[in-house]
Amino acid sequence: MARRKHRKKLPVAVMAAMALMGTMAAVGAPAATATAASGPDKPTIRYTEYGIPHIIASTLGGIGEGYGYAAAKDNICTLADTYLMVNAQRSRYLGPDGRTSPGQNQNTTTNLNSDLYFQRINDNQVVERLLAQPAPNGPEPEVKEAISGYVQGYNRYLAETGVNNISDPACRGAAWVRPITELDVYRHAHAEIIMGVADPLLDGEVNATPPGASAAAAPAAAPAAPAASPEETAAKISEAIAASHQQGAMGSNALAVGSQGVSPGTGTSMLLANPHFPWQGKNRMWQSQLTIPGKFNVSGASLLGLPAVNIGHTDDVAWSHTVATVAPFGLFDVQVDPLHPTNYLVDGVWTPMTSQQVGVDVRNPDGSIGRVTRTLWSTRYGPITTAMQGYPLPWVVSAHAVRDANMDNLRALNTWFHLDRAKDVNDVVNALETTEGVPFFNTVATDRKGNALYADIQAAPNITDEHAQSCLTLTGQALFNQVLRLPNVPPISIFDGKRSECDWPNDPNAVAPGLLDPHKQPRLIRSDFVGNANDSAWLANPDQPLAFPRVMGDSATPRTLRTQELIQTARNRIDGNDGLPGRGFTPENMRQLLFADNGRAADLGLNATVSACQGAPFGLVLVDGNLVNISEACPILAAWNHKFSADSRGSLLFENFWYLLGNGQAIEKLPWKVPFDPKDPVHTPNSLDAGNDAVRNSLARAVLALRNAGIPLNAPLSDSQKITRNGEQIPIHGSIHELGVLNVVTFGTVDGKPDVTFGSSFIQQTSFTADGPPQSASLLTYSQSANPNSPHFSDQTKLFSAGQWVTERYTEDQIAASPALETKVLD
Repeated sequence: MARRKHRKKLPVAVMAAMALMGTMAAVGAPAATATAASGPDKPTIRYTEYGIPHIIASTLGGIGEGYGYAAAKDNICTLADTYLMVNAQRSRYLGPDGRTSPGQNQNTTTNLNSDLYFQRINDNQVVERLLAQPAPNGPEPEVKEAISGYVQGYNRYLAETGVNNISDPACRGAAWVRPITELDVYRHAHAEIIMGVADPLLDGEVNATPPGASAAAAPAAAPAAPAASPEETAAKISEAIAASHQQGAMGSNALAVGSQGVSPGTGTSMLLANPHFPWQGKNRMWQSQLTIPGKFNVSGASLLGLPAVNIGHTDDVAWSHTVATVAPFGLFDVQVDPLHPTNYLVDGVWTPMTSQQVGVDVRNPDGSIGRVTRTLWSTRYGPITTAMQGYPLPWVVSAHAVRDANMDNLRALNTWFHLDRAKDVNDVVNALETTEGVPFFNTVATDRKGNALYADIQAAPNITDEHAQSCLTLTGQALFNQVLRLPNVPPISIFDGKRSECDWPNDPNAVAPGLLDPHKQPRLIRSDFVGNANDSAWLANPDQPLAFPRVMGDSATPRTLRTQELIQTARNRIDGNDGLPGRGFTPENMRQLLFADNGRAADLGLNATVSACQGAPFGLVLVDGNLVNISEACPILAAWNHKFSADSRGSLLFENFWYLLGNGQAIEKLPWKVPFDPKDPVHTPNSLDAGNDAVRNSLARAVLALRNAGIPLNAPLSDSQKITRNGEQIPIHGSIHELGVLNVVTFGTVDGKPDVTFGSSFIQQTSFTADGPPQSASLLTYSQSANPNSPHFSDQTKLFSAGQWVTERYTEDQIAASPALETKVLD
C-alpha cells in the first residue's frame, strides 16, 4: 500500500542532532429473527460506540461471515495488501524495490525478497499440506467453518462496494484488490505464525548463493567480514538483533491478579492486557465480540483478518499474550565440499543439497511484466541462509541451514478457538498443551474462580539443556548462552550439522516433530498475581521463581526496567504501599497503573542525574568537541515528576539522556553503584553513579541534541510526541521501553511524518465477580479503521491521548442500550 512507508527513528532530539550533523451498508436494519438458544437465522452485526462490532449468529460459519464483512468494511486495503504479500505478488503490482513487512518489524525487506520467500512456501504447498492433515496439526472443523464464513463475508463486502467505490484511497480501483479464497486466509494465518523467523532470516534465505555461482543469480551479498572468532561472530549477531529491536519491535505487558490481589469487595480476579503491536500494516489488531447464544461468547481483539479473538475474555476467563524469549528457530552449521559447495557432510556421507527454482512476476519500470527466477537451496534441516539480521554468514567452508519451529504450524488457529471457549485457567493450560500452537508468545490469564496463570507453553524447539551441551558449535555456545547479555536477544542455537543426532529430536509428548514437551515448559498458577513484560518466565512472580530449559530464556539475570516496574507496581498495590487508599486492585487503579506513565529509569536514576548536573564546574561539560552549558537542565529535571504524560516537562530531556546513556546496552552495564543481585532481582541494580563521566557526558549530549533540534529543554512531551490524523494533531503519552514505562510508544516516520510505529495497541482491563457478567474496559489505540475516510479512523486514538477508556458492552441488554447502536443483517 503506497501510504505505508516507514522509517524508524531514535528519540526526537537525538535524531535531529544526527540530521544536523466508510459508510455503513445498512443502518438501523431490522434484526434477524432469533431464539435465545440458537441465535439469529442470519449473521447480524451490531455496532456500538467507536464502531465496535458485536457479531451474533447461530453457527461459527455465520460468526466468520459477520467478522469478514465487518473487518473488510473497516480495513479492506490493509487486508488486500496482506493477501497480495502471502500470494507473492507484490513485485508484480507494486514493483520489486518497494519495502514491506513480512515479519514483526516494519519495512524490513524488499517486495522482491518477500515474494521469493512466500513463493517458495507456496510452491512447496506447505499450507495445503497442513490443511490436509487432521487436527491437531490441521485445522479443526470449527476453524474451517469460521474461515469459510469469513471468506463469504469479505467477498460479500467487496461485491457490494465494488473496487472502484472503496472509500479508502490506498486501494480504491487497485487491480490487486480481488475476491479471496480460503487458501488466502490460511496463508495469511501461516505468515503470522512464522513471522518470528522472517525478520532475521528472510533476506539471507532468498539471497543465498553458493561460492562461485553466477553473479546474476542473486544480488551481491554483503562483503564477508574478516575471519572472526566464534565469540566475535556471536557478538556481531547479537548486536545486529539488539539494534533491530532498539529501533522498535513487538512487545507487551500483561498482569493477572487473583483473589488475593484484588481489593476486598471488588471481585475475584482481574487482568490487564497491553500488547505493543505495530500501528500500521498486517499486524494491526481489530476489536470484536463473537456470539452464538448459549454456546460461544468471546470479546476482545485479534490480528486483523483472523476470525477469532486472540486476546480477550469469555464469560469466565480473560487472557493476553506477551512476546516470549524463545527463539522459534535454530541454525545448523553444515560442512560443505570445497570443490562442490552444494554438497554437505552428514554422518560422514556427502549429501547433495536440494535446489529449487523459484520465480515471481515483476513490474518493470516501463510497466511491462517481467520474471525473476532464483535458485534457492535447502538441506535436511531446512533452507540455507547467508545472513542473520543483516550480519553475513558466509557460505565458504560451511553453510548455515535454518529450522523453523513454526513452519508446520497452523495449530495456532485451533489454540485460539479453544481459548475462546475456556471456562477456567485449567482450560487455558489444556488448550496450550494439546495444540502446542502458540508461536513465540507467553499466555497470562485469570478466571472467575480467582486464579492467576502465567504459561510459556508454545511451539518451542526441542532443545533440552543436555542436547544443547552436546551439539552447540563454539559460536552457538556463545550465542545460546547470551555471553554479551544484550537486550532482546533470545537464546539462538547453532548446532553441528555434521551429526544427524544433533537435529531436534522428536518427543512422544509433543504435538509435532521436533517440539519441546509442553509439560517441560514453565507455568504458574497463583492467587495473588503473575505478570510478564517480555522477560523470561523466571520472575512471573518473584516469590516463586520458575526453572525451565535454557531454550525458553534466561534466569538469575537482571530484569528489564519494564519488568521491574510491572512487578514493583503490582506488589505495592497489593500490599497497599503505593500511597493510594486501601490495598489490592480495583478496575480503576489497574487502569491507572498503565496510564500513570511512570518511568522506572527516573525512579532509579533521576536524583543522581540532577546531582551530576549540579556538580558540573560552572555548569559546563566538554563533550565531543563541544563545550555545553547544562546548568539550565538541572532545575528542569529536579522539578520533573518521573511521568511521561503529554504535559510533562523534563520527560523529553530525560528520555534523550537515558537513551544516550544506555546506548543499547543491557541494564546492568550502566554505571550503577549497587550491582545486580540475583537474590534481589526486582531492586537491583540501583543507585546510578553521579560521579561517573558517562552520566554527565550523556546529559550534555542530550542538552545539545535538543538545542540543535530547536526544542526547549522544558518543552512538554506533547510538543514533540504527537501524530497527525486528517490534519488534526493528537498528542501521545508514554515512552520507549528502555525507560521502564509500561505504556510503550515508539515513534518513527510514516509517509515522511512522525507517527507511532509500535506501542500500546489493544488494551483491555477485565474484572470477574463470583457471578454476573465480566466487567471490562478497552481501548484500540489506533482505532478500528486504517481508512482516513472512516469515522473510526482516529476516534479511539483521541481517547488514548486523553487517557480515557471505552466501557465494554458485553451482555445483550448492554448492547441494546447503546445510543450509537447500528445493525447490519447479512440477508
